[in-house]
Amino acid sequence: MTYLIRNASPLGGAGTDFRIENGRFVDVFSPGAETPTEIDATGLIALPGFVDLHTHLREPGREDAETVLSGSRAAAMGGFTAVHAMANTAPVADTAGVVEQVWRLGQRAGYTEVRPIGAVTLGQAGTRLSELGAMAESAARVRIFSDDGMCVHDPLLMRRALEYVKAFDGIIAQHAQEPRLTEGAQMHEGAVSATLGLPGWPAVAEEAIIARDVLLADHVGSRLHICHVSTAGSVDIIRWAKSRGVNVTAEVTPHHLLLTDELVRSFDPVYKVNPPLRTARDVEAVREGLADGTIDIVATDHAPHPEEAKCCEWSAAAMGMVGLETALPIVKKAMIDTGLMTWPDLARVLSTRPAEIAGLEQQGGGLAAGDAAQLVLIDPDRQFTVDAATMATAGRNTPFAGLELSGSIRHTFLYGHPVVADGALGTPHVISEEGGAEWTA
Repeated sequence: MTYLIRNASPLGGAGTDFRIENGRFVDVFSPGAETPTEIDATGLIALPGFVDLHTHLREPGREDAETVLSGSRAAAMGGFTAVHAMANTAPVADTAGVVEQVWRLGQRAGYTEVRPIGAVTLGQAGTRLSELGAMAESAARVRIFSDDGMCVHDPLLMRRALEYVKAFDGIIAQHAQEPRLTEGAQMHEGAVSATLGLPGWPAVAEEAIIARDVLLADHVGSRLHICHVSTAGSVDIIRWAKSRGVNVTAEVTPHHLLLTDELVRSFDPVYKVNPPLRTARDVEAVREGLADGTIDIVATDHAPHPEEAKCCEWSAAAMGMVGLETALPIVKKAMIDTGLMTWPDLARVLSTRPAEIAGLEQQGGGLAAGDAAQLVLIDPDRQFTVDAATMATAGRNTPFAGLELSGSIRHTFLYGHPVVADGALGTPHVISEEGGAEWTA
């Protein structure tokens, strides 16, 4: 299919026409090419498709919460053309067989590129390294490994993991949570937890692991990625590590850019998340860290749960929030509407930089002729009210239900195919499984 997108604003700039043919942007259509489908994109901002390094798709094993198909559809509706599926499935994605299963499910779904993340340790138990090399050499070509949801708390095991992945330029993505300091924790430790009488999770439990791991990464000379940074102290440590030349990258979630622990006063389990919502001071610090590049990217930590896991008392509720479909408007509200970032900055943290970290050559690129046509068209002024019941995700646990936001995804092109058109889910773009994990147009 060929497409002519008229008068879109690349990165918020002057109106430009885009031509798509055979899954790539072109300057002119080939002689004899079919008549293009035209899209009037006047007033719409064009950005490279978003890339998420932290998505929970739950399959295999927890299809009651989400499937690769439903999560892929949610990703497309949120403007994501690639997502990385976390390893805490059942069975855990700690073998070549499981990561290949997840990858193939993503290929068949056809709404976004699905890249599996492999577990660092067998069963995420934190005692023995998993099959890192086998997963790296599998058809899925795994390059990011994480026990997310669990911290790799043994320093010797963490060192060995960092050393191992150097052989294939892999990354260890750490869930920074010292378990001994967070036993029974229900929310951020501070004034609100003291008032509510809930066991607290101190900021130092995150910061201590980050401090240890940046030193280990520096010692080993390996790549380290810090998941869902949430405290001011964590930002300071990462800034210090980068100033020393440590090869560390970091992410922040949309909800940690906007929400604070004050919301827990409602005892609504939708606000229960790991790591917990922090203070207003922490929110300000992570915003500043994202704006100045200390924090490299935004990642959703999309974590769907079945209704019964959230519609219960606070102490029994599961931790996590869905976030794929609200990421763009929340980041816009927290960063662009406050003047901390511009549209090119947003493209950097949601598209370009995450693709660079993950090594996805056909994602997060430019919008020039020859680039793979991963494209999202956004109406920056279109207002809408978040309605959990109409989301594509199987999860309904959004903390933003009922919130009026601006910034609507109108079109998402995956390798030149409209998986979202006029704000509605389009048809899938099913990719051949031949030729390894790299999608080709």
